[in-house]
Amino acid sequence: MDTGTVVTPPYVAGPLELAPFRALRVDPSRVGDPASARLFARPFRSVAGRVRQWETQGHLLHESRPCLYLHEYTVNGVTVRGLVGALDVSRRATDPEQRAVLPHEGIYPAQADNLADRMHQMDLNPAPILLVQESPAPLRLLLRRQREAPPEVSFVDRAGCAHRLWTLHDPLVLETIAELLAPTTAVIADGHHRYAAYLRLQQRQPGPGFDQGLAMIVDHGDTPLFLGAIHRVLHGSSVDDVAVAARSVGIPTRPGHQSEALAALSPGVLVATDNDRWLRLDVGERVDRVEIEALHDRLVPALAHGPTRITHHHSAADALAHAGHADTTAILLPAPRYEQVQRVVQADRLFPEKATSFQPKPPLGVLLRRVHDEDDDPPSPPPRRVQRSRQRS
Repeated sequence: MDTGTVVTPPYVAGPLELAPFRALRVDPSRVGDPASARLFARPFRSVAGRVRQWETQGHLLHESRPCLYLHEYTVNGVTVRGLVGALDVSRRATDPEQRAVLPHEGIYPAQADNLADRMHQMDLNPAPILLVQESPAPLRLLLRRQREAPPEVSFVDRAGCAHRLWTLHDPLVLETIAELLAPTTAVIADGHHRYAAYLRLQQRQPGPGFDQGLAMIVDHGDTPLFLGAIHRVLHGSSVDDVAVAARSVGIPTRPGHQSEALAALSPGVLVATDNDRWLRLDVGERVDRVEIEALHDRLVPALAHGPTRITHHHSAADALAHAGHADTTAILLPAPRYEQVQRVVQADRLFPEKATSFQPKPPLGVLLRRVHDEDDDPPSPPPRRVQRSRQRS
């Protein structure tokens, strides 16, 4: 993709609102099954019909009343808990003080348009976008009290991910959650293009349905997401090119052996290598800027040769595997900290493309939202066989 086409998505204006909705839930025995992904596959205009067929067959449960949901999932020992509801996207912020939802990366307009078309055809939000915030202490306490009751749903999916789900429908609880969320903001951790698609759909067809989009808000102070780095490979630029560019913009460099360079990788320090030569780059540690900004704003523009392209890699091993061929240099980055992400978005800046990796994401199928739901005429559930939840062995 041409990085020149990246734009800042619009900002949703406060108050931050997460409304109850009647969730669709894939049968626990099918969550995590790759075959279940075919429910949302092309042709997208057929998805709504497939969803209704699955609902009739008992493979999808449609909640009888609108609720908020507290969804807890554990992947590879990391537990994440989030509040899931229908995010109000009907208002646009005209100045920074009005913003309620804060993107930290730009989006490609064409990709957002394609996703909007797809969701319009499906009449479905197949998965929540992932938002993160430091929730107010009273909200954290309220949700902790809700978890004192046994979860309505508890299972281990086909991929080995453990889930617990509480439904929140008490009017007083919902009212209190709304009051506590309203003055807060949330950062988009995952789903920037789906967020932009929500806004496009709302602009095309304002009113019930597209005025909202499915979202999960995770409290960083309760169950923080793992935040990892996304490393770079500079194609067409050598380690020597990187060293010369660094010196020209005042970035201290230090050559060394592989073990020394990797041990030095830390906040404020990058590592450049072609798997033969290893170079430490001291860009400096700052709470209001991230190391990847130094790479893209200072170092890359100063390169005398290349890069002809930049590729992104979620693991250092993968980046190193692509380095060393025809003047190809891996740039290993430290993981940004959540506090840095907050500072950047509050300063009304965006990160470079693919700068963060928030994990783990909520698995597909646990909670879905039908955009135009029949709130006044819920379908009668079909007879269902009693199925035991799968337990860990």
